[in-house]
Amino acid sequence: MSKPLEGVRVLDLSHVIAGPLASFYLAQLGAEVIKVEPPLAGEVLRSMKEGADTDTPTGFAALNAGKQSLALDIRSAQGAELLRTLAASADVFIENFRPGVVARHGLDYASIQAVKPDIVYCSISGFGQQGDWSQRGAYDHVVQALTGMMMMSGEGHDAPPLKVGFPVIDVAVGMLGALSIVSALHRRSRDGNGQYIDASMVQASLMLMYTNTCAYLTDGTPTRRVGNRGYTGSPAADTYPCADGWLAVAANTPAQFRKLAAVLGVEELCGDARALDLAAFNAPNGFVVPNDREYVAQRLRQAFAAHSAARLEERLSQVGVPAARVRKLEEFLDEADATGCVNLPDYRFHQGGGEVRTRGIGFHFDQDGGPSPDGAPALGEGTHAVLAEAGLDEASIAELERAGIIRTHAKAAAPQAS
Repeated sequence: MSKPLEGVRVLDLSHVIAGPLASFYLAQLGAEVIKVEPPLAGEVLRSMKEGADTDTPTGFAALNAGKQSLALDIRSAQGAELLRTLAASADVFIENFRPGVVARHGLDYASIQAVKPDIVYCSISGFGQQGDWSQRGAYDHVVQALTGMMMMSGEGHDAPPLKVGFPVIDVAVGMLGALSIVSALHRRSRDGNGQYIDASMVQASLMLMYTNTCAYLTDGTPTRRVGNRGYTGSPAADTYPCADGWLAVAANTPAQFRKLAAVLGVEELCGDARALDLAAFNAPNGFVVPNDREYVAQRLRQAFAAHSAARLEERLSQVGVPAARVRKLEEFLDEADATGCVNLPDYRFHQGGGEVRTRGIGFHFDQDGGPSPDGAPALGEGTHAVLAEAGLDEASIAELERAGIIRTHAKAAAPQAS
């Protein structure tokens, strides 16, 4: 079975997480992705080895599985010209340098479009290609701070800002980049036109907070720090301490609240006018509206504290109330392995003498031929093949390597072998 993007060729100049994740999606969906890296040491994520003697550590390998590595110095005139030549056979071009950097090397959209008029060109940056802040450096937690995400996390007005515990914006802009590229490829197949895409971390952050952003822009509704409470505002959509841990529960509707109250033994709350807006509670549709939130929360805290989180998770799930004991990531992954509680893809990429294991790309196609087993390339592993296919003879490739403009895998591997 074929994959959706077979026949699509991608030149990827990106590094770290956001851009490489976008091209990782394309590679896993069948595209040929040529990762262009500096020939001396490759992209920076290769250096995060944690003591391992490899240039494909797990963090790098997971994001770059299924790609080729072209070790090419784009800062040299000859290297940039070579990349423009390769772009003539590409369908997609990705870069995530600071705006203006690729233009200095003649690799901006206009330059690539000159050799490939229908190119789909995606620039990923922190603040977008235009505007006074476009030249600012950007990292995930900095953009979280800038866009208000940090001040939506945590408890209370006076608590310090709290970042999301992983690079959520980097991941989001990578996903959005992949989506925009696939959309542009579909448009090109329909009408023959290429596309320039400006994807930024700021835009991705606002999409992650989309409903809050729209509420403020439309109605002037300010954001609130809700801690571990759910989005609807129900007092029973929260995270409560139990006898053996914490339980997140989402009893948003009156029907769910009644079931929760029955399991906890606090059925009297369902008719308590101090606790709840009974008119809203007895309406045919809607969410639970508290009259005295702290009173309801205190009653629920007392009830939850007398129960096991694990047992409550099971009982509430059985009666139709969403609930989950708070786990660490490793706990959940181990549980999924041991019990099959969730049907997750199991992607394993060959990497050296072992394998990199993942849980897929977020969705699964029944008719896509299954996951590719190819791992991430060593630095320069694809250089010779890519250039030979482009028409360069052995003497030309050898000369480029002597000049330090390219690096083939044999030379890249030599320091590790010594």
